[in-house]
Amino acid sequence: MNDPFLTFIGGGNMAGSLVGGLISDGWDPARIRVADADPGQRERMAARHQVATSPDNAAAVSDADVVVLAVKPQVLQDVAGDLSAALAQQRPLVISIAAGIREATLRSWLGENTAIVRAMPNTPALVQSGATALYANTRVTDQQRSLAESILRAVGLVIWVEDEDLMDAVTALSGSGPAYFFLFMEAMQAAGMELGLPADTARLLTLQTAFGAARMALESPEDAGTLRRHVTSPGGTTEAAINILQQGELQDLVRRALQGAAERSKELAGEFGKNK
Repeated sequence: MNDPFLTFIGGGNMAGSLVGGLISDGWDPARIRVADADPGQRERMAARHQVATSPDNAAAVSDADVVVLAVKPQVLQDVAGDLSAALAQQRPLVISIAAGIREATLRSWLGENTAIVRAMPNTPALVQSGATALYANTRVTDQQRSLAESILRAVGLVIWVEDEDLMDAVTALSGSGPAYFFLFMEAMQAAGMELGLPADTARLLTLQTAFGAARMALESPEDAGTLRRHVTSPGGTTEAAINILQQGELQDLVRRALQGAAERSKELAGEFGKNK
C-alpha cells in the first residue's frame, strides 16, 4: 500500500525536520512534495531529501492527501487565500504548525469544511527529539487523526489535547520550554566557570548533566520531585544548592514565567487571526 501523498507548504527548518524524520521512518520520498517561493529552500530540500519541489502552492496541493502548513503565522492568511479553492476541491487533511493561529481562523481562511489539525511542535523536533501537541477539529476522521499522529511522531513525542484553549498552555510549557532549559544551562555553565572550570569543561559537564537528568526522568516511573529527593542527601552539597534555589522562590518564578508565556500566546492568536 502506498504512503499518502504529502505536500509541505514552506520548506524551512521545521518542514525539513519533518521530511527527514518521515523518510528515516520509511516514508517514500516520491510521495512528498515541498512548495516554497524561495529557490534556495527548494534546492536544499531537493538535494537533502530527494523530494519534488514547486514554487506554486496551489499546484503542489492538487493531488495531496495531507497538506502541512509550515509557514510563518504572519503570512499564513495570504497563503491560505491562494490555497482555499484547491483545498475545497481536493479535501485533504490540513496540518498547521503555524503558532498561534486558531482552528476557527484557519477554517475561515481555508473553508468551513476543511479537516484541520493544529500542531504545536518545539525546536528539539529538529533533532527528532521534539514534543508536539495536536488538536483536531470535528471534520477530522479517526483515520486522519492517526495519520497526523504518525507524521508528527517522526520527530518525537506526540500528545492530543481535546480543548483547543490548552494549546496556549502547551505553547508556554513545551513550545517555549527549550529556551528555559537553555537559560538554566547557560547559567550553570557560567557559574561553573566562575568556580574555576575551563569553559569547555563547564559546557560539557552542563550538557551531559542535563541530558542525563532528562533521560533518567524519562525512563523512571517516579516523578521529578521523587527523583530530586533521591539525589538530595540531608546536609550534603545538593541540599545546600537546592535550599538556595528554593529561597529564591524558583518554583513561583517558573509558574509566573509560564503564565506570562500563555497569556502572550492568547494575545498573539488575536493579533495573527485578524483579517486584513
